[in-house]
Amino acid sequence: MKDIYKKNDFMVNFSSKTKPFIIAELSANHNGSIERAFESIKAAKEAGADAVKIQTYTADTITIPCDNDDFIIKGGLWNGWNLYDLYKEAHTPYEWHKPLFDYAKEIGITIFSSPFDKTAVDLLEELNTSIYKVASFEIIDLPLIKYIAQTKKPMIISTGMANLEEITEAVEVAKENGCQDLVLLHCISSYPAPVEQSNLLTIPDLAKRFNTIVGLSDHTIGTTVATASVALGASVIEKHFTLSRKDKGPDSEFSSEPKEMKRLCVNTEEAWLALGEAGYSLKASEKTTNRRSLYIVQDIKKGELLTSENIRSIRPGYGLKPKHYDSLLGKSVVSNVKKGTPVDWNLIG
Repeated sequence: MKDIYKKNDFMVNFSSKTKPFIIAELSANHNGSIERAFESIKAAKEAGADAVKIQTYTADTITIPCDNDDFIIKGGLWNGWNLYDLYKEAHTPYEWHKPLFDYAKEIGITIFSSPFDKTAVDLLEELNTSIYKVASFEIIDLPLIKYIAQTKKPMIISTGMANLEEITEAVEVAKENGCQDLVLLHCISSYPAPVEQSNLLTIPDLAKRFNTIVGLSDHTIGTTVATASVALGASVIEKHFTLSRKDKGPDSEFSSEPKEMKRLCVNTEEAWLALGEAGYSLKASEKTTNRRSLYIVQDIKKGELLTSENIRSIRPGYGLKPKHYDSLLGKSVVSNVKKGTPVDWNLIG
């Protein structure tokens, strides 16, 4: 199986020169059904997403079975869950990966994953994944980042919960171990994330500090925050995706449904198109004929003077610019002039 993207194509697609790259994160929204996973991949494709992302772990590779208080989630969406039980329910079985990868390739959408340990990386290498994603919770797992970087594949790193020192360490380890194509996603690791804590101004700061492509891993409800991020330089946007929140599931509450994903794809592309470039020249859709100019507003005979009664600044814009109004008053015309004639210098004696 060949990579869906060649290395150079990857960086072209993740660029301010192309529309935002939209990732539909399936996470646990398969709800334990591979058929639902297939349906989700198809729905993401139909909604306009550029890629779907899954997660590669088992309960045993991400935690241990333990009832100690440390292993019980306190507060938030998963309040009261034991970590092992949550991940056992939420994981995407390893044996599903190849069928999911094959199906995504068949219908023409990129698929990749977040590995959570070395065995997950090994599995994804067997599937010849084209991209890797490091989740926010794993940004401090430098040995894992090192192992991923050594594949020489493009890497996306979410920065939720990480301070500047931790992000710097992760970037350095990735680059020192062979990662040449790196994307940093600003992220608020809260589920769902409050809009007012989005701090989107971090996006251009990440780009400036690390000289890399940037984006947003968005856990807010709706599309407003993700759309706004494009204006601040987000070239990659990741959003959790589900067929229906009504079906419930560990991640359904903060996930977008197909209609919302489609809206996200449309809105972010329109926001990107609207950015354009700084400039003060006439745009293709603009017509100077629609603005004001100087016109003769009364019939005038040859030799008569221009006055405030017979010349005015009005629309349309075929006459001289209004800035010449004062200098024209008192000038005589060289021929008879009809009402509605645009003023030009040939009329003036």
